[in-house]
Amino acid sequence: MNEVVGRDDLLLVTLDTLRYDVAVELAAAGRIPHLARHLPGGVWEKRHAPGSFTYASHQAMFAGFLPTPAAPGPHPRLFAARFAGSETTAGRTFVFDTPDLVSGLAQAGYRTVCIGGVGFFNKQGALGDVLPGLFQESHWEPGFGVASPTSFESQVARAEKVVDELPHEQRLFLFLNASALHQPNWFHTTGATREAGDSRATHAAALEYIDRHIGRLFTALSSRRRCFAIVCSDHGTAYGDDGYTGHRLGHEAVWTVPYAHFFLEPSA
Repeated sequence: MNEVVGRDDLLLVTLDTLRYDVAVELAAAGRIPHLARHLPGGVWEKRHAPGSFTYASHQAMFAGFLPTPAAPGPHPRLFAARFAGSETTAGRTFVFDTPDLVSGLAQAGYRTVCIGGVGFFNKQGALGDVLPGLFQESHWEPGFGVASPTSFESQVARAEKVVDELPHEQRLFLFLNASALHQPNWFHTTGATREAGDSRATHAAALEYIDRHIGRLFTALSSRRRCFAIVCSDHGTAYGDDGYTGHRLGHEAVWTVPYAHFFLEPSA
């Protein structure tokens, strides 16, 4: 990462609440072709989330603690704050001297931009200001939120605008929190009703919806130079698994998440 930072643009997309099992099934079935073509080997990596709900997980990720490989470690990290005794900081780790990765990248010359999604990014109160407040520039509007059936395409349109307005020589760190998978997601399935509510199937349909538009995001972020992209879930969510519903709880469906990182080569 010490070679990547300062040379390439950076993209972090959190697919909020995406379950690992659903992500794997859809990739294997060819239902998310635009994402799958970028996954190493065409498959998601199985990892453990750093938190069981959005706020906790993103605080950890912005401190350099991305989802951890689901195998015995220690596992060297891509990013880490300078911290004496860290067993996961290695020679390939980008080490920053600020309290968080966002300000660390700003110190390295990046323009840091947040495109929010779920309520912890809505800037409508003190708590909703914390995570967006880490960035030099942040965007949120109701059309990006969980209640919007067109949230992700609206977020992508904003990302395209951000890239278009940025001077070519300016390096960019773009973070996007995709809210479409979060409840409510019933409206992503044809014929579904509010009364029937959300399910594992409507969760899967929301991922298919994201896949239909994520190619535009990747095109925009690779339009200026090579981009290092991280796409992952911040935590999963339960749909009646062992009697559990939702997240902020310690169930396998919540702690296990899909993860991938890859380069987006510059377009012609």
